[in-house]
Amino acid sequence: PGHAPPYLRWVTFLSFQELTFLTKQEILLALKRFSELLPKEEREDILQTRVPASKMLTLPELRANPFQHRICWVFSTSEAQDSSMSFEDFLDMLSVFSDSATAEIKSHYAFRIFDFDDDGTLGQKDLEKLVNCLTGEGDETRLSDSEMDQLIQNILEESDIDKDGTINLSEFQHVISRSPDFASSFKIVL
Repeated sequence: PGHAPPYLRWVTFLSFQELTFLTKQEILLALKRFSELLPKEEREDILQTRVPASKMLTLPELRANPFQHRICWVFSTSEAQDSSMSFEDFLDMLSVFSDSATAEIKSHYAFRIFDFDDDGTLGQKDLEKLVNCLTGEGDETRLSDSEMDQLIQNILEESDIDKDGTINLSEFQHVISRSPDFASSFKIVL
């Protein structure tokens, strides 16, 4: 709360530990990192302030991630749909990407990040964007149309259990469950 007494803000802050997969130390580090993204005059009321996506993307952990814009989009609760983040959004993101988050939670958010058109399935266009994010979109790294089509067909053959031409969340989670490295590689460490 904006004008709550300091002790009430700390009670709110400490309850974050119960609501996330983060330790007290990780929450304190997150608080420090988040406040560094704010102008000094806005640091006083950190629980009520949003950081623009452009500022969030200056964090080295996001700057180097090919899905940086999608990550901000998925974790932002901004009513303006501008991908800005509150401290709680930031903690949610760090919690999901922490080593302590379950594979089920990680795969749920990975699916949302890869679902570029937000329609609840990974269709051909989502898979193309996913591949382009991973390979780079430069001429020297971009797959030819036939290579892209073949790769997407291979992905769908392997993953599309109900053969509807898309991958739904449960199909995605089934594929992820067979990838032992997924949970340990789907992380952001501050």
